[in-house]
Amino acid sequence: MERYKYLIIGGGMAADSAVAGIREIDKSGRICLICAEPVQPYERPPLTKGLWKGTTRLRDIWRRTIEKGAELRLSKTAQRIDPNEKLVRDSDGETYRYDKLLLATGGTPRHLPNDVPEIVYYRRFADYKKLRTLARGNREFGVIGGGFIGAEISAALAIKKKKVTMIFPDEGIMGTTMPADLSRFLNSYYEDKGVKIVPGERVSRISKPDNGKISVTTDRGRNLKFDVLVAGIGIMPNTELAREAGLRIDNGIVVDRYLRTSTPDIYAAGDVADFENPHLGKRIRVEHEDNANTMGRFAGLNMAGNQKSYDHLPYYYSDLFDLGYEAVGDLNSKLQIVANWNEEFREGVIYYLDQGRVRGVLLWNVWEQVDAARSIIAEPGPFTPRNVMGLLPKGE
Repeated sequence: MERYKYLIIGGGMAADSAVAGIREIDKSGRICLICAEPVQPYERPPLTKGLWKGTTRLRDIWRRTIEKGAELRLSKTAQRIDPNEKLVRDSDGETYRYDKLLLATGGTPRHLPNDVPEIVYYRRFADYKKLRTLARGNREFGVIGGGFIGAEISAALAIKKKKVTMIFPDEGIMGTTMPADLSRFLNSYYEDKGVKIVPGERVSRISKPDNGKISVTTDRGRNLKFDVLVAGIGIMPNTELAREAGLRIDNGIVVDRYLRTSTPDIYAAGDVADFENPHLGKRIRVEHEDNANTMGRFAGLNMAGNQKSYDHLPYYYSDLFDLGYEAVGDLNSKLQIVANWNEEFREGVIYYLDQGRVRGVLLWNVWEQVDAARSIIAEPGPFTPRNVMGLLPKGE
């Protein structure tokens, strides 16, 4: 049985950032990561961005966790936690003893109701490698989902001159987060880039006939055929291990302001963590890079002896062909939305209001304003559609 001062279950960005946080305080304490993937921790955003656009080299995505003084146990999953004995058992039957434990278990892609093995549920490095191999040939791609991953992977394939069709239930791309008019604009924008758009339809049946094509039937009776089907319909947080260990679970693994779970000496961070955000006045769970990196670092600092409250309001960003944005706070298309455009749908700032507060800010082709947006969200207001205009510069 191996003993570690710090044991981390997970091999993503939050796990690697936790190692960095630990090393800021404790230069020598023994650290181990139990990683389900067969590769070392890596930057996830390039899988849908820079690696397709040619702006990121494959060799530059690796986080070099070993160089931070951590041991990696690759292709292993934790099967059981015994909080009383401070033991973890992995998929090979190996047992680890810990002083402090971090759960950075991430999430598992949601699956379609009528599954076939050929669907690529896009999330991991192996999915990127598989899709890049498939994209070398003359194949037609279907992308299920019009949210964050669906929009990015459709753009990535189209950049590589592939025939792409997007199918999603909303009326526009990113329909649950973007204003309705901007979402509809994205439909036409993607079509101008060569992507076929099938909005307002859900997949009701998937099959693979003898001709090798994947057949997709929608709830409106449309039938489409593809060589490759990619699904980006969200993830489910991996909470089963924590639940079986008796930890408190809600929208994820519930943590306090110091990222401690309901069980002493066990912490959680990243996609799986349900935390209180003082800026929004509610508990949230965030599945983006900034949260993984910042929260992972705070968890590492606190595991190593700090008492550093995680009050950070994460942001996220995306590149959609030659458009890009940064988003802060709660972007819910059902909130009151006020758009301040410099050039309609091309450059401007969009505010999301609720009960006199700014709850979210969308910086559409406007850059270096994330911290200012955070400050506005933290303000008590009251804000109205009139006085919110001009709070942030809307571009050149």
